Amino acid sequence: MADHIPEPVHTPEGPTYEGRRLARPTEEVVDQGAGFDVKTLVSRRSVLGLIGLGVGASVLAACGGATTTSATSTAASTSAATGEIPDETAGPYPGDGSNGPDVLEEAGIVRSDIRSSIGADAPVDGVPLSFTFTVTDLANDDVPFENVAVYAWHCDAQGRYSMYSEGVENESWLRGVQVADADGRVTFKSIVPACYSGRWPHIHFEVYPDVDSITDSANAISTSQMALPEDVLGDIYALSAYEGSVENLAQVSLANDNVFGDDDGALQMATISGDTDSGYVASLAVRVDTSTAASAGAPPSAGGGPAGGGPAGS
Repeated sequence: MADHIPEPVHTPEGPTYEGRRLARPTEEVVDQGAGFDVKTLVSRRSVLGLIGLGVGASVLAACGGATTTSATSTAASTSAATGEIPDETAGPYPGDGSNGPDVLEEAGIVRSDIRSSIGADAPVDGVPLSFTFTVTDLANDDVPFENVAVYAWHCDAQGRYSMYSEGVENESWLRGVQVADADGRVTFKSIVPACYSGRWPHIHFEVYPDVDSITDSANAISTSQMALPEDVLGDIYALSAYEGSVENLAQVSLANDNVFGDDDGALQMATISGDTDSGYVASLAVRVDTSTAASAGAPPSAGGGPAGGGPAGS
């Protein structure tokens, strides 16, 4: 095993390694993700010295293009969703105490309907979205991960994050915690998030061992993001509530997104159905491997971002 971190070659087109452009040009070669190149792939956790260079075939699972049947969209095939959910940044707006505000210490954060601020009745504007995560224990034969606590959060229809964006610093909407049932499922009632400049539409989440662990973000056993499939976004973003999302989506792709770009979100793409009138229902399989240490969660550096200013990469 090499005892040093490979250095990229800087070209006018951007940093490369062995002739290949880096999927994540602002990060180290060893942190380019599972889809970068099998020959030079190093697990993100190896940067922390947690495991060696070996990777399981399941991590390298590929996905086909998006398919649509009636109003149902499935961007990742069933056979593709066999690996551990990738570790990703929690972004600059986690609200978990790791970067300023901590909503997880507030009474009432354990809730399924996250459309309003805690203790308030008025929901934020946007197309209704109910999304379900099915969490399984990869280290224990993929059994349902009962009683884990899942914290989910995302931006509103204007691309703002509660607790951080200008004018909504005192709000806590679109943030909540649910405890997994016997089938490992948690469901949140929310809205479809906007597409803001520089990022593919997404929903953040952290998985904790139990609800008592959520008061310290360091306890998270998995930090990741769910991507939304493109074929349902056009109708949604055409609505006036999502002003700017059509233009922002046209300037980003799964391939160049700084989170999903390594494999087009193969293990993070939601299965979704519905319409703009009745709302949408989405689901995602979240396979967590507790035999390896979580390696993500830190916010990226400043520059650009959603409405209200702040870092991109969230």
